[in-house]
Amino acid sequence: MRARMDTPPAGPDCTTMAQVRAGVDQVDRELVALLARRFAYMDAAARIKPTREAVRDEARKAQVIANVRALARDARVPEVVLAELWDRLVEASIAYELKAYDRSR
Repeated sequence: MRARMDTPPAGPDCTTMAQVRAGVDQVDRELVALLARRFAYMDAAARIKPTREAVRDEARKAQVIANVRALARDARVPEVVLAELWDRLVEASIAYELKAYDRSR
């Protein structure tokens, strides 16, 4: 197992590129862990949904992306960029869930 590094300073407090890179690497580790949690919910959805056709839910996809847009605005990060990322994430999640659905039947 990889040894944990000291927590880097927050972005505004960084004074070196080494600190910036350490911070980005830490955030990436956290994002991967969160995405693993998110995909575990896709496994649960595949198990719970009654039909394969129920996997794709365009109304829910639109709601998720609208939620992310609002969160991005509140966080003052690029709304369009996050909406595009989440569109790809949701599509990847749907593809993953379809495979999980097929495996479970």
